[in-house]
Amino acid sequence: MARPSLSLLAAVFAVIGVIYQFTLKPKLVLYGQGRVIEPIGNTKCQKYPEVKACGKLVLHEPNGFVYMACSTPKHRRDWYPPANRINVTGKALSDYVAVFDPSTSKITKLSTPDFKYFRGLSLHGMDVVQSKERPSELLVYLINHRDPMKPLKVEEVGADSVVEVFRTSPGQTELKYLATFKDPSIATPHDVVGTGDDSSFYFTNDHGTVKAGNSRYLDLDFLLGKRWANVGYCHASKGCKTAIDGLLGASAITMDKEGKLYVGSSISGDVQVLERQSDNTLVMTDVVKLDRPVESLSLDKDGAIWAAALPNAKHLFSTHMTRPSTLSPSSAIRLSLNKGQSQFFGEKYAIEKVFEDDGEVAPGTTTVAYDSKRKKLYLHGISAPHLTVCDID
Repeated sequence: MARPSLSLLAAVFAVIGVIYQFTLKPKLVLYGQGRVIEPIGNTKCQKYPEVKACGKLVLHEPNGFVYMACSTPKHRRDWYPPANRINVTGKALSDYVAVFDPSTSKITKLSTPDFKYFRGLSLHGMDVVQSKERPSELLVYLINHRDPMKPLKVEEVGADSVVEVFRTSPGQTELKYLATFKDPSIATPHDVVGTGDDSSFYFTNDHGTVKAGNSRYLDLDFLLGKRWANVGYCHASKGCKTAIDGLLGASAITMDKEGKLYVGSSISGDVQVLERQSDNTLVMTDVVKLDRPVESLSLDKDGAIWAAALPNAKHLFSTHMTRPSTLSPSSAIRLSLNKGQSQFFGEKYAIEKVFEDDGEVAPGTTTVAYDSKRKKLYLHGISAPHLTVCDID
């Protein structure tokens, strides 16, 4: 009787081995297992510890101002719904937007005097765009991960996330509150991009409409490739809707001057190119594959796409977020239209790793922006202890 049992056991182990080799191992490699860090672009850098735990930064090109959505590493450890950190007692109520002025290296925290909601601001994704109706003003879109209203329990219903809209002007020290967008389609928002028409924006839902429950907390998108992420669209008078569904780990989003959108995946490392339709839905037209997860995207004035790509995502979201003093490697990757010979062989985009660091200079980077006029690369992270500014030619 022992021989059939041993044969069955051997068969089970063989199946497990096949599953690991062809399914789980590639995911672990993508997430950083065995990756060797190759330092590049990290020698001419300055650190600014006045701002910490900035989950998103956005460059305002005309004056070089850098806007940042910031918190504290301690609050990120307890409350960061995209990574299933939902300890409400540790949630920040006073996250803030800060501005870095490259001409003076001064950092200014912007006040929100007319925003008086008791659940406060718990910031993550952000965009800053010039107003079309009032060119001297800027519209600021902010992902605000609020806790649910009592007696609802966050582990049962998830975060009550919304998109807040403010306005300001370059050099001002205040954000003037305009509106809160709350809609069932804004379920698990990760990042946001303004369209530039003063009335609408797109946003990513990294887990689609799955805000809570076992399927969410078991990370089925990572383990099984569950395509529940999507991109949503909101208009001030027409409401919100899903613009494209069936994506994997949609986290980052940015838009170029022609209205083409780029969405980065924190699960697959793909950067998906999306074309806007007349009804504001989106159609995927291209996919650029990277060798690591993408947490945020930005564009420089020359049209190049900059990705905050994670060399070791597992370490970042487990060890570094739990103990922010622990170093976590960072990288910035530039995607641009391929002008070399390889473009004739189907390589539409040139992919270049411009910055990589073991975490000593720029720990746990999850957002980057490049000022091509002033040749400066800005890096920050969801639990990072400082802003990093590097000179990059």
